Amino acid sequence: MTKTLIILILLFDGELVKQKFELPVKMSVYECLAFSEQYRDVIAIYKDNRYYLKDGRGTIQGFICWQP
Repeated sequence: MTKTLIILILLFDGELVKQKFELPVKMSVYECLAFSEQYRDVIAIYKDNRYYLKDGRGTIQGFICWQP
């Protein structure tokens, strides 16, 4: 069961940022990945084969569903 979602963001200045979110309920890895895709659609726009953050900081590089 997954407890944590980590989003990997590459900022336009070259820095890699890991944003960590504690999930309110335990879920399977598949449920976590499905949630990640829905969340990505809320915070980013798909353009030129990349997901650009709507706030203009950088691009989403991926997700990690983690059970510490």
